[in-house]
Amino acid sequence: MNIHMTPQRTPAETALIDAFSDRLSLLPGDGTVMLKRDDAIEAIKSGLPTRRIESWHYTDLRRLLTWVPDFDPAAAPKTIAPVVEGSAVLPVLNGVSGAKVPVVEGIVVQRLSEKLTDGSAASGLDLYGADDSIGALNTAFVADGYFVDIADGTELDQPIELQNLQAGGQTHVRLSVRVGAGAKAVIVERQAGEGAALVSSVSQLLLDEGAEVTWLIVQEQPDTATHLAQFKAHLGKDAKLTLFVMNAGGKLVRQEVVVRTTGEGADFTLRGINLLAGDTHTDVTMVLDHAVPHTASTEVIRNVVTGRARGVFQGRINVHQYAQKTNAKMACNTLLLSDDGEFSTKPELEIFADDVVCGHGATVTEIDHSHLFYLMARGVDEKSARGLLVKAFVAEVIEELDDEAIVEALETRLDGWFAAHG
Repeated sequence: MNIHMTPQRTPAETALIDAFSDRLSLLPGDGTVMLKRDDAIEAIKSGLPTRRIESWHYTDLRRLLTWVPDFDPAAAPKTIAPVVEGSAVLPVLNGVSGAKVPVVEGIVVQRLSEKLTDGSAASGLDLYGADDSIGALNTAFVADGYFVDIADGTELDQPIELQNLQAGGQTHVRLSVRVGAGAKAVIVERQAGEGAALVSSVSQLLLDEGAEVTWLIVQEQPDTATHLAQFKAHLGKDAKLTLFVMNAGGKLVRQEVVVRTTGEGADFTLRGINLLAGDTHTDVTMVLDHAVPHTASTEVIRNVVTGRARGVFQGRINVHQYAQKTNAKMACNTLLLSDDGEFSTKPELEIFADDVVCGHGATVTEIDHSHLFYLMARGVDEKSARGLLVKAFVAEVIEELDDEAIVEALETRLDGWFAAHG
C-alpha cells in the first residue's frame, strides 16, 4: 500500500489561495480568462517551487517567500519622473492603469482590464512551462496593465516608459507590446515603490519583421518588497532586440527572461547589471531558444555584490536542430565587495545543430588592491576610489547602449546606489 503525503502548505501558499478566493469576484475576465485563472491557482495549490526543481534550484521560493501582504486598495503610490526626460509615461499605480494616457502618433494604447473583460487577452495568459510559477501567480491575480501596439514603420522620437509603481500590499501587472514591421522604439519598464509588497509583473513583446527595440528594465524596489517578474519576447525575421536589465533593489527578486527567435536574421542582445547589497536575494534566469537558422545572440551580465547579498544568474541557450548558423555567446562577471556576499552562476548550452558558433564563460573577482592603492596614492579617498573601480566594472555594459541620455540616467543611478551601499 502506497501512501502519498501532501506537504503542508506554507503560510505564504495559504495566504495566496485565500486571497484568490476573496478577490475572485473583483477580477475582470470573460469565461475563457476565468478558466485560465482557475488553472493558475491550481498550479499554486500544488506548491511554490523548491530547490528540487532545476530551474529554481538557487531560489527556493517556497522557503524564501515567508510572508504575503494583503491587498491594499487605499495604497497610493507617489508619481515619479521618467528615467529619460521627455518620455511618454504609461503609469500603473498599485495595479491600476492611469486614468489618462498620452497620445503618441503611431501608437494605440489599451488598458489590459478592458482586454481581460472582453477576453481578447486570454491567449496571452498561457503559461510557458510546467514550472512557470511567476506566470501562474500573475495570471491568477492580474487585473490591469497596458497593451501597446506600435504601427508598422513607426520610428518614435521619444521613449515610452511603462511604470509599475506600488505603495504596499499586492500588485499584479501585465504589460504587452507589439512592434510592427520596420518600426523602431525605446521602451523603459520601470519597477519601483515604497512599501512592503508582493509584486508580480509579466511583460510580453512581439517584434514583427525588421522591427528594432531597445527595452530597459529598471528595477528599484525597496528592501521590503518581493519582486517576481518575467519578460517574454518573440523575434520575427530580421528583428533586433536589445534588452538591458538593471536590478538595484528588492528584498527577494527573480527576473525571468524568456526569448525565442522565430524568424531568420533575428538578433538578441542582453546586457544586465545586478547591484546587490544588504541581506537580499536576486535571481536573473534566462531561457533563449534559437529556433530557426541564421540568428545571433550575445548576453553579458555584470554583478556587484556587497553585504550579505546573494545573487544568481542562470542562462540557458537552446539551439534547435534546424537552427544552423546560430551565433550565440554568453558571459557572466561578478565583483565581490564583501566576504559574506555570494553569487551563483549556471550557464547552459543545449545544441542540436552541427553548424553553429556558441560559447559561454563566467568569472568572479574582487577589487584589485593595486588599482585601489594607485588611486589612493593620488589623493582619492578609499570609498571614492572603490566607487570609481566599481563604476568602471559596469560602465562598459551601460555605454554599449549608445544613447547619451539613457547612459547618463543609468550612471546617475549607479552613483546613487554606490553612495548608499559602497
